[in-house]
Amino acid sequence: MKFLGKFFLTLLLLVLLALVVLYVLLQTQWGAGWFSRWVSDKTAWHLSLSKIEHNFSSPSHIILDDFSFGHDGQPAVLVAKRVDLGLALVQFSDPLHFSSIEVRDGEINLANQTPDTTLPMQANRLQLNNVHIESPHSALPLSAQRVNGGIVPWKPTPDNMPGSDAQFQMSAGSLTLNGVPATNVLLQGSVVKRQLMLNNIGADLARGSMTGSAGRDAQGNWKINQLRLNDIRLQTRQTLSEFLRPLREVPSVSINRLDMTDARLQGPDWAVTDLDLTLKNITLRGDDWQSEDGSLAMNAGNFINGSFELNDPIVNAEFSAQGVQLTQFSSRWVNGVIRASGSWTRSDKRLTLDDVAVAGLEYTLPQNWRDRWQAALPDWLDSVLVKRATANRNLIIDINPAFPFQMTALDGSADNLLLARQHQWGIWSGKASFNAAEATFNRTDLRHPSIALSASDQQIQVSEMSAFNGNGLLEGTATVGQDAQRPLTLNLKGQAVPANVLENWGWPALPLSGNSNMQLQLKGSLSAAAPLRSGAEGSLSVTTDTQSVQQTMRGGQVQ
Repeated sequence: MKFLGKFFLTLLLLVLLALVVLYVLLQTQWGAGWFSRWVSDKTAWHLSLSKIEHNFSSPSHIILDDFSFGHDGQPAVLVAKRVDLGLALVQFSDPLHFSSIEVRDGEINLANQTPDTTLPMQANRLQLNNVHIESPHSALPLSAQRVNGGIVPWKPTPDNMPGSDAQFQMSAGSLTLNGVPATNVLLQGSVVKRQLMLNNIGADLARGSMTGSAGRDAQGNWKINQLRLNDIRLQTRQTLSEFLRPLREVPSVSINRLDMTDARLQGPDWAVTDLDLTLKNITLRGDDWQSEDGSLAMNAGNFINGSFELNDPIVNAEFSAQGVQLTQFSSRWVNGVIRASGSWTRSDKRLTLDDVAVAGLEYTLPQNWRDRWQAALPDWLDSVLVKRATANRNLIIDINPAFPFQMTALDGSADNLLLARQHQWGIWSGKASFNAAEATFNRTDLRHPSIALSASDQQIQVSEMSAFNGNGLLEGTATVGQDAQRPLTLNLKGQAVPANVLENWGWPALPLSGNSNMQLQLKGSLSAAAPLRSGAEGSLSVTTDTQSVQQTMRGGQVQ
């Protein structure tokens, strides 16, 4: 028995000695290298250490110096100057589940993580101290520096580094989210059953500040409970469409309340200055939206998108399941003022403007305005109805060299004017009348031109058309059919007008001079597929004091 006792005692001492030797060797550079090679050879991960430290003053902690860890054949996911592993009894059954993990002075690069895999470690608490985080391939690309904070507990999954059930609190000295930089960032929240809750968000953003709270469900739908942006001065290289793309790429964004105060946003071809905005109770889903009781109140100094610019715009609108009620829109535009109120209804996708007023505009039509007029409207806009419109003292210019024109001091009014239907611009019903102090149509000067028209499903009836030219008066009537060919009938007469008043408008020059009386009857087609003259037929009679000429046009040729 004494022999057995001595044997087991000796064996125990040898085991203890081996453990002491192993304990000492592991804390040497050779031991750290051997342990790194053993993990790298036996697992699908590579590990690199310069030293393993243990202190009996903190017996439940192991310190790993110059730590590097990642997938075999890939750059490291985690690199840190020091990693502190807190040991726990649970490690007897789960060796890689630690009481705590503290990462100090390191970098986490999730771009180096292999898809559908996750880090093998877990911890009751993950602590980060001065850590740099890169996540360029996530739904919102992220880069954060000087990160401090903790996650309790930390159980990472392949598609969610914080885990599926945890609480966290993080701060970052600087952070870039989807290309937008911020400093002094604070995030507090939790992950519950793959639902992200951000109970407190704070940051210095673009020389301003941001505070709020938000959440995201397991399907990726965001809900902004409250978000406030103050004194933002944001410059970006993104176009306006690219800047707003994240809102369209997520399944949905529900906004309970969004406030912006004195914001300035600028991109390569767009800008908004001095923006104040309050948006409530609306859900954005792709290019669509839903709301039961939403509202928008907005004003700005300037809004610029390409060549389009509004000065001092004000918008107040209310959203409901039925559509949008535009209670107020006003803005200075091209040196004038435009005001409107109305509604858009979801059921028929109609924009109804109850009242529109434009005054003092100095507007040059874009070169492609005819193409825009013929282009189909977007899916969300089927028709446009203007119940009442007024125009005062406007200047309208078209610099198209084929047929330039200008109208000065243009006034007008319209009632129940249907300007679009079935996604196509036009004048489909209603009445309108316009007059100007002066006008020039393809180098022909007119004084006091005026026109009155009414439209129905079948035709546009121009009941009055007149203008002074030279010493005389031009008067006429016309009809334009509403079918695809747009058949035109025009009757025009002139009294004491220049004999060649029609030359700049397409009729060949006449062998006459001086004032004349004239009568023109013309039929043709205003179809977009062919010019008017190519199919025009009509007759012209011109009489001066000494001569008279009668001409006939067929197929655009005078006979």
